[in-house]
Amino acid sequence: MHLDLIDVGMDRRRADVAFHHARLVDVFTGEVIETDFAVSGGYVVGFGDYDADREVDLQGKFVCPGFIDGHVHLESSMVTPAQFARTVVPLGTTAVVADPHEIANVAGVTGIHYILAATEGLPLRVYVMLPSCVPATPLETSGARLSAQDLAALRSYPRVLGLGEVMDVPGVTGRRPDLLDKLEAFRGGIIDGHAPGLTGKELNAYVLAGIGSDHESTEPAEALEKLRRGMRLMIREGSVTRNLKSLLPVVTPADARRCLLVTDDRHPNDLLREGHINHAVRMAVAEGLDPVTAIQMATLNAAEYFRLRDLGAVAPGYRADFQVLADLREFRPLQVYQDGRLAAEGGKMVAEVSEYRDQMVTDTVRMAEPRVEQLRLPATGPEADVIGLIPHQIVTRHLRVKAPVVDGAFVADPGHDLQKLAVVERHRASGNVGVGLVSGFGLREGALATSVAHDSHNIVVLGVDDEDMLLAVIAVAEMGGGLAVVAKKRILGTMPLPIAGLMSMRPVEEVDAALRRVREKAHTLGVPEDFDPFMTMSFLALPVVPELKLTDLGLIVVKPS
Repeated sequence: MHLDLIDVGMDRRRADVAFHHARLVDVFTGEVIETDFAVSGGYVVGFGDYDADREVDLQGKFVCPGFIDGHVHLESSMVTPAQFARTVVPLGTTAVVADPHEIANVAGVTGIHYILAATEGLPLRVYVMLPSCVPATPLETSGARLSAQDLAALRSYPRVLGLGEVMDVPGVTGRRPDLLDKLEAFRGGIIDGHAPGLTGKELNAYVLAGIGSDHESTEPAEALEKLRRGMRLMIREGSVTRNLKSLLPVVTPADARRCLLVTDDRHPNDLLREGHINHAVRMAVAEGLDPVTAIQMATLNAAEYFRLRDLGAVAPGYRADFQVLADLREFRPLQVYQDGRLAAEGGKMVAEVSEYRDQMVTDTVRMAEPRVEQLRLPATGPEADVIGLIPHQIVTRHLRVKAPVVDGAFVADPGHDLQKLAVVERHRASGNVGVGLVSGFGLREGALATSVAHDSHNIVVLGVDDEDMLLAVIAVAEMGGGLAVVAKKRILGTMPLPIAGLMSMRPVEEVDAALRRVREKAHTLGVPEDFDPFMTMSFLALPVVPELKLTDLGLIVVKPS
């Protein structure tokens, strides 16, 4: 309730700002209406002609609510939350629901506190879903372990909305006690899902656990089954996984209000070149979706699911978070307002963005000194288990390949596109090193290493020469995390990511340029030009995705659902 604004709504007291000549997208009725409206105290107070301290003539431009990203990992932007806000607010995003799953796997509760602190006071509303799966599995060494008690202690924090994506489907359906404790702690609250390919009775059981959404659907039949079970369908258009075009046929006038647009992971180059949620809205409209429906999916639908009762619309009692658009095709905002104040104009921030300076999540690489002998892969026969890459996918094939053997150990064979892969534990100085082989990467010489490695973010290194691989690992460790390219015992390029080994403190444009430089160095070593080597490497250690992956504990065979 806004009892203090009743007099303003009645025009007995002057409003702060009156906006004239708007073509307003009404997300409640699906109309576009010509109207004036007024704002006071950060809220819309009414439609019509109001006396106000300041007047803005919108000259017939379109006005729609600020976009809301219903599921995003801020860490995947590789920049701080402040830099993320500086990038996405001019694109029309005024709120995000973040799952700090990545940084929590590195730094636990401290990582979550960092995200909460670093997002305080930004001209972007950042809400948090607490990570449910830290670690994601027992098949790798994570930097932390979060219990139900840890999460329950954070539940009352401002801007914490519920429990983040529940990735451990077998843990739910098998009633694993520690996971049931987490679900019980959030009973009656918002619980997000992560259930690729889940169907039938397993899906029924998953929904019975109180899980209300899913962002992992890739096929229309899968998405429709989840909608029929009462789940909210989060249609993802990220950097790694792009599902919007394949899932749009599921969106109908009957079910559109149960669908949300989300990004999940959005990397710097895509944010700068394509956009954020506005990119997904633009794509949906280009594919034939009604523009107002697309806007609903990026605004009111997310606000209602997450119980953000004063967001997602431009109407009395709602926060005055909106954008001004020239048309409903391109979705490139002319202006973006937060609480009725101009936050961005002409694609640039005008509101102040304060950078959080606390170093609580730096110095997170605690690695035992690696030795070249640890990269040796003993041969157990003429054939080796090999991770087979599938271009532009995070799933892999489990191959059996006749690999060359030297002194009783398998070695790389760049002439036949066979590289060595290792995962070096970097959280507990355990000395664990998993070693395997990978095919399809194209690397002909040298080595690449990264500390961005879902989900536990150990150091992943790929190469054709053991000494180069060792040097690349050491380079990443000495930076406190980041990316490295090495060849012929020389470091060719690096990109520091000192915040948890995941994020840079530099502006997003500089991070994008640095990322392009290390990619280009990798391309000179044989990696195909249309191939993102570091993004691909970051998923080779993810043991919840089929078919063969590598962690610091060794090769993991992942059965498809």
